Amino acid sequence: MRLGKPAKIFVPSVSSPAKVERIREYGADLLIEGDRYADALAASEIWAQRTGAMLVPAFDQNETIMGQGTLGVELDKQAPDIDTILVSVGGGGLVAGIAAWYAGRIKVIGVEPFASPTLSKALQAGHPVDAEAGGLAADSLAPQRVGERVFPIVQKYARQTVLVSDEAIANAQATLWRALRIVAEPGGAAAFSALLSGAYAPAPGERVAVIISGGNTAAVNFDLTR
Repeated sequence: MRLGKPAKIFVPSVSSPAKVERIREYGADLLIEGDRYADALAASEIWAQRTGAMLVPAFDQNETIMGQGTLGVELDKQAPDIDTILVSVGGGGLVAGIAAWYAGRIKVIGVEPFASPTLSKALQAGHPVDAEAGGLAADSLAPQRVGERVFPIVQKYARQTVLVSDEAIANAQATLWRALRIVAEPGGAAAFSALLSGAYAPAPGERVAVIISGGNTAAVNFDLTR
């Protein structure tokens, strides 16, 4: 929008109305293709091949990984004494970027829904493999498989994952709103749910940071009377 360049954005039908509306407000030509992220990705690749348009993947691209890694740079400056970071994982661009910045200096732990364990299954197999792609956070955390560029970085610097239930994610969403008035989408609340549910239990004195990334939801989804 700022550069005045046309953009065609492909999203699956599972995308939240808030996300779809925001993308359209920015002036993009948005197409809803298929039920899951993998369907939208395939459609975008066909379009790029047919038209010669530049393809910008959601996570599996060097520039995307490096861009998301700047979050790690900022956090390192603001909170230099943390021991561990919990990061929600879908395709893995965010966790890979953060892990690349810290390069083993602290623990970087990926948090995934039981319903879409893309990174967990890849680490078990030793390479990216297809996984389930469903659950409450399917809008942002269910790409079916972790990125090919993402995986070597994560395998080297962020080998630990934690799985959380949809119930835990929903509870984390509600708690973030109730306690802090932070509106987070399910994928944005997943990392926090690992702490809140006890799926990740810090050691005594362990200093833990939690990445809350993703606000593509509507405030009306929450109980505003609480």
